[in-house]
Amino acid sequence: MLNAAIEIAFVLIAAALALNLYRLLIGPDTTDRILALDTLGINSIALLVLYGVSKNSTAYFEVALLLALLGFVGTVALCKFLLRGDISE
Repeated sequence: MLNAAIEIAFVLIAAALALNLYRLLIGPDTTDRILALDTLGINSIALLVLYGVSKNSTAYFEVALLLALLGFVGTVALCKFLLRGDISE
């Protein structure tokens, strides 16, 4: 039963990644593209965690944590660049 749920979750997260990629490429505004990039990162983290659960390994959780930290810092830097035109003060 758990294996079937994991396979369904893989398919749904892959569909979410495809829709995020579409919004990233076609997005009408820069803020929409930043939001799509952030959501793409979150879905990638979910995919890594799900893969770690399916393989019963804890190494993927650490990689997902690092990816989450990098995604947060990248989103903040992009938003700061849009607001001020410069990242450093």
